[in-house]
Amino acid sequence: MNGPLLVRLPDDAALRQMFHVRYGPEERLGWGPRLRRSFGYYSPDDVYEALVAGLVVPGVHWLDAGCGRELFPNNRELSRILSQRCARLVGVDPDPTLQENPWVHEKVPLRLDAYDGRGEFDLVTLRMVAEHVADPPSCVRSIARALRPGGVAVVFTVFAGSPMPLLTRLAPMGLRHRVKSWLWGTQPKDTFPTCFRMNTRAALRRQCAALGLREEAFLRLDDCRTFARFRGLAKLELRVRSLCRAVGMPYPEHCLLGVYRKPGSA
Repeated sequence: MNGPLLVRLPDDAALRQMFHVRYGPEERLGWGPRLRRSFGYYSPDDVYEALVAGLVVPGVHWLDAGCGRELFPNNRELSRILSQRCARLVGVDPDPTLQENPWVHEKVPLRLDAYDGRGEFDLVTLRMVAEHVADPPSCVRSIARALRPGGVAVVFTVFAGSPMPLLTRLAPMGLRHRVKSWLWGTQPKDTFPTCFRMNTRAALRRQCAALGLREEAFLRLDDCRTFARFRGLAKLELRVRSLCRAVGMPYPEHCLLGVYRKPGSA
């Protein structure tokens, strides 16, 4: 690729395109996507995936940290497209589920802070990883070390002050397994201890700035996915969000999506 990556936040056209990549053609849409569309709502995952899809251009060298067995757990078609489009895709994760990942070109079974990226990557992504980081300075130092001059890091995570993260801090791991399985159908091997030490905009900006990474874009994304498997409750979530927006209040459950650039030119 020529020159640094151009960061464009997803517009409505990009989100509509991602909607159909993720959920399929109009005639195959399930009740959940139809319901969300009727409220004019895109999930945090929809926005993150549209942003990354715009960054992964031909020739990109991409490091996905903490990827486990999937790049995008509910969007295998996008995983296939981007895996084929980029020049190099390295997955770094100490968890054994990394070995199940069919999309990454190289698998590195290490924590990010133990991996030396040697300035070889145009893009580093952390999808739902920041909440598990116990040592934020070491994590961000590894990101900065892996990026080429002009490269960008994308951090997608939950907000530490949202209701669900606050509850998970109080719940033992066994209870978390049961709740996540009921709400989202996840397996125990997909639940990990959380720390929430870099899960506010201020904390992310501070940690990145300390290593010279400049915040280039930031989004606060309303998260109406808690009861997404249950039609009545899902509709209630979306109605509460609409009410919050109508009265100018923030929806309490939300995710953070930040883009940080390393100074210099590729």
